[in-house]
Amino acid sequence: MNTKHPPRFDTLRIHAGYSPAEHNNAIQVPIYQTAAFDILTPERAERLVKFEEAGFLYTRVGNPTLAVLEARVAALDGAAAAVSLASGMSAVSFALLNVAEGGRILAAARIYGGTFDAYKKIYPNLGVAIDLIEDIHDIPSIEKLIREDTKAIFVETISNPLGIVADIEALAALAHRNGLPLIVDNTLATPYLLNPLQYGADIVVYSATKALSGHGAVIGGLILESGTFDWLAGRHPQFAKKEYTFGNRNTVETFPAFPFTGRIRTHYLALLGAALSPFDAFLILQGIETLSERVNKQSRSALKIAEFLLSHPNVKWVRYPALEGDKCKKLADKYLPKGSGGVLSFGYDGSKEEIYTFIRSLKLFSYHANLGDARSLIINSPCTTHHELDGNEQAYAGISPNTIRLSIGLEDTNDLIDDLQQAFKSV
Repeated sequence: MNTKHPPRFDTLRIHAGYSPAEHNNAIQVPIYQTAAFDILTPERAERLVKFEEAGFLYTRVGNPTLAVLEARVAALDGAAAAVSLASGMSAVSFALLNVAEGGRILAAARIYGGTFDAYKKIYPNLGVAIDLIEDIHDIPSIEKLIREDTKAIFVETISNPLGIVADIEALAALAHRNGLPLIVDNTLATPYLLNPLQYGADIVVYSATKALSGHGAVIGGLILESGTFDWLAGRHPQFAKKEYTFGNRNTVETFPAFPFTGRIRTHYLALLGAALSPFDAFLILQGIETLSERVNKQSRSALKIAEFLLSHPNVKWVRYPALEGDKCKKLADKYLPKGSGGVLSFGYDGSKEEIYTFIRSLKLFSYHANLGDARSLIINSPCTTHHELDGNEQAYAGISPNTIRLSIGLEDTNDLIDDLQQAFKSV
């Protein structure tokens, strides 16, 4: 290894966070399939529970297999720390609850349907108000929504399913001049295509279920932090509160390098659960080893398929950031120079029955709700991933009734185009 330069991305995805010598020289990360760890002495127990000593006590809050996954993804993003969780939704939920605790969140409306549904059903019942951002590019309008009890701004870096690219630098500048952290869901981009922390984001969340693992065999999530946000500046008093369990220290004193993820681990993960299993962490690590090759090919294939759809008579519109003429093309050029990922959407020019016939006629595309898989997937978003939204909410989120989302896999691109073509003809 070249010791004159820090390890680069493709080296980190294979090696970061793991030393075989510390694990009986196992080349692959071992699966520590255990509920608990021997504490050894009562004196050590006191140090562990007060976080005066790093170590493993109980797998719900920490495990060596999970620790490697967390360290590896943190290295890929250049983060101070990460915490792994049982799903992407738990990552979103814990991040927003941890930052808000009774306040308000400024949140993008054009976002994954499950997240939007949680805006309505979960957070208000827990004392967290959600103020919707209709246009994440309208910075002056967003600033007008900031109130005294606003706690954070939350967006997706590439929105699901419409591919709206966030101007992370502009949003981060807005957030920081108002004492707010910027939280971004980077699931569609992955750290291979985009590192939000480099552009000023403070917290990054992932559904590791998607392209990060890439094989459709696991559910998981991650939260990462930059370690640079000032949590004691005044808007977030929960980080300044002295806590008995921390030896009468506050969160920042207990975890000076990573207070946000440290607090999630000790409060939300420890007390609400949503722990990732060691075996699932192992599966995610397997996927990360091929992240660059997979996402690179999926991005190239998605662009080719988007260009095919753009000229097809049965297609009313296509949304993919890398397309010439797409309203997010300039932002994609800035933030996504290696590609815009494997997800695109288009509007089918036909009736609901014709859309159903089109989907049923496909041979290679699988009809299910995941994305980022090695297999190519199709879903009619208004009836599935965004079915929780009523007609007015779908319109507000930009989801028209004819929206179809494609997640492009690793098959031959020409075969995928042939499959789409024969399905169009079958209608």
